[in-house]
Amino acid sequence: MKFSKIVLFIGFVVFFLNSCSSETKIAETSTYFPPKTGGEWARKTPSSLGWNENELPALLTYLETKNTKGFIILVDGKIVVEAYFNNHSATTNWYWASAGKTLTSTVTGIAAQESFINLDEKVSEYLGTGWTTMPLAKENLITNKHLLMMTSGIDDSTFGDCVAPACLTYNADAGTRWAYSNVYVKLQDVISAATSQPFENYFNEKLKSKIGMDGSWFTLNNNRIYRSTTRSMARFGYLILNQGRWEKEQIINDEFIQNATSTSQNINKSYGYLWWINGQSSYRLPQTQFEFQGSIIPSGSNDLFMALGKNDQKIYVVPSKKMVVIRMGNAADDVNAALSDFDEVLWQKLNSVIN
Repeated sequence: MKFSKIVLFIGFVVFFLNSCSSETKIAETSTYFPPKTGGEWARKTPSSLGWNENELPALLTYLETKNTKGFIILVDGKIVVEAYFNNHSATTNWYWASAGKTLTSTVTGIAAQESFINLDEKVSEYLGTGWTTMPLAKENLITNKHLLMMTSGIDDSTFGDCVAPACLTYNADAGTRWAYSNVYVKLQDVISAATSQPFENYFNEKLKSKIGMDGSWFTLNNNRIYRSTTRSMARFGYLILNQGRWEKEQIINDEFIQNATSTSQNINKSYGYLWWINGQSSYRLPQTQFEFQGSIIPSGSNDLFMALGKNDQKIYVVPSKKMVVIRMGNAADDVNAALSDFDEVLWQKLNSVIN
């Protein structure tokens, strides 16, 4: 009798564990992902989320008057709001500007997980010495991770977009100074050297094709810039929201995504690996060494992180709301910087809709 009870108990435990395992598998695969090619992108209505639809027209009017071309809000990967203005459409490509830095960050993480590169190794291990005109001892302090964090120590006051060796001169030891600059693009050269192929080819194979993005790279003033449809920008934002997973494939490990979208150093607490971080106690902006107090976007969620590009190209990711917000277009105002007053006002108007 005791033996029978034990057998029954074990059978129950096995059944219970199998049931839990099945539920876990269902939970892991039930997340919605838009089809990579063809098919309709699923939608949710604002009313199904309990949003204030009466405030939606004011938001869309504001976006149109602020030179917006494409605007999308995703929740759980499904389109809740999609609007195009000023002769733009769902099939029109637009440039990402510096919001595309996050593409380089992501591909750098993929190259690291495939053991092509090591984030803590010096850049000269891949590009050779003399990729700057810094003293060799100072050049050898710069690692791939310093380029991701914008803490290379290279003088940002003189070279603009130039990344030729003659333009890359010493200002401070790597890791001791944060300065927003174009030198991050050397990571693309690191990846190209490490993988023995053009950066674009590696990007297309390891990221673009895996999530169904369209678009292409072009070069302007020594800077590689990506352009695509608004929906492709939304796809990328959704990949990051899902911690690097697309359908059943972990394209980039979640640890890298977590590090990339969290404070990466103590000089600019609102900067990760080429991502901007909201909700911190202070922040620094491009072209200045001044430290501002408070959060970058006070009206934005504390867990908001973002890709910001010139002329107000935006990818906002809000994990607590399972939300991705995309804005493409011309500069909202006369300010052309990646961050402007437009961010704060936009989030005030967004909050009137979604809260």
